[in-house]
Amino acid sequence: MPKLSLLEKYAKLAVKVGVNVQKDQVVVVRATTETKELTRLIVKEAYEAGAKKVITQWSDDYLTRYAYDYQSVETLEEVPGYAIETNRYYVDNNACFINVISPMIGVNQGVDPVKMAKSLTATQKALPFLREYTMGNKGQWTIVAASNTVWAEAVYPNLKGEEAKEALWTAILNACRVYEDSDPIENWAKHNAELSKHNVILNELNFKELRFKNSLGTDLTVGLVENHVWSGGGEKTTSGVYFNPNIPTEETFTMPYKWATSGKVVATKPLNYQGTLIEDFYLVFEEGKVVEFDAKKEKKTLEELLNTDANARYIGEIALISHDSPISNTNLLFLNTLYDENASCHMALGRAYPMNIKGGLNAPIEELEKKGYNNSLIHVDFMFGSKDMSIVGVKHDGSEVVVFKDGNFVI
Repeated sequence: MPKLSLLEKYAKLAVKVGVNVQKDQVVVVRATTETKELTRLIVKEAYEAGAKKVITQWSDDYLTRYAYDYQSVETLEEVPGYAIETNRYYVDNNACFINVISPMIGVNQGVDPVKMAKSLTATQKALPFLREYTMGNKGQWTIVAASNTVWAEAVYPNLKGEEAKEALWTAILNACRVYEDSDPIENWAKHNAELSKHNVILNELNFKELRFKNSLGTDLTVGLVENHVWSGGGEKTTSGVYFNPNIPTEETFTMPYKWATSGKVVATKPLNYQGTLIEDFYLVFEEGKVVEFDAKKEKKTLEELLNTDANARYIGEIALISHDSPISNTNLLFLNTLYDENASCHMALGRAYPMNIKGGLNAPIEELEKKGYNNSLIHVDFMFGSKDMSIVGVKHDGSEVVVFKDGNFVI
């Protein structure tokens, strides 16, 4: 384990910068059993920040795997009333959510993808109010990660046991700007200010579409909704509380127009989806919809993901990140979206964020859909950036602006 002082800084970062706990707020900490040391520090920090109540929900990836193996589809699709009411309590009491993840890489390899997809779909259908609360920025939420041996040995195949675990802890803390000799809260204030600069430039350019090309086969056009908003770094809830949903983050992102993505995109990193690694895959879009796809590994899982609902084959987010960025420069494949998406341009299949269109946070979803917002049960990011990626932005008057050259921002 890292020094206690570093973990305490990390816990404070999650509480103060991640969700920015308000006095007398209910805090929900969702954690896995692999993260107990960090989770205890986060709970303590949340109380010291003024939380009225901190509720901890524990999960275990191996127990979830057993459920997939031994339960019937019908049982997996059951969402008990108490689970719905518990989440309704959180929303009704304006809770904030701290998600402490520690993925057990490959734990669900070989699971029936139909079982996994139906279980996830049933839960999403039962809790639409929770999804709208978080994705609509009605309350604060954040995600942080903790190292474990299984994950670490997958990231560092030449290291074993505690040595691998310590190496991954170092990479995690560095990526999150948590160092012995500085204050991570101050570091993040500077970082958020830098991220906002790209948002300002892109919002002023107000592109109609973006065109992506690289040598791996990506040749893609992504149309953007009218009145789109580029975001990244810190965000505000509808009540004005500033928070950071992802720690770490390097992205600036916005909302595609649902029916205006066309061409081919080739993934450049594996997608760890519900504990299963989908590798070497591509998607082909026509009028916004995935009409062709393939994967060298876990194609069936990719197919189930795309078939989650009617809108899972459309995208809800497009994000830009320079190849020359802190996480990318580690040359590590973290095998986890929270980290890998911040090393590469990426897009998300499924649901869009209402904040990425002017007035979106206070608009009914039905009204947003008419403007090209994609409404889905899922929001799944995958990475397609590369060191030779070129991006050209096309303005409404037809003029073109080079946004990326050789994988990096040039604006």
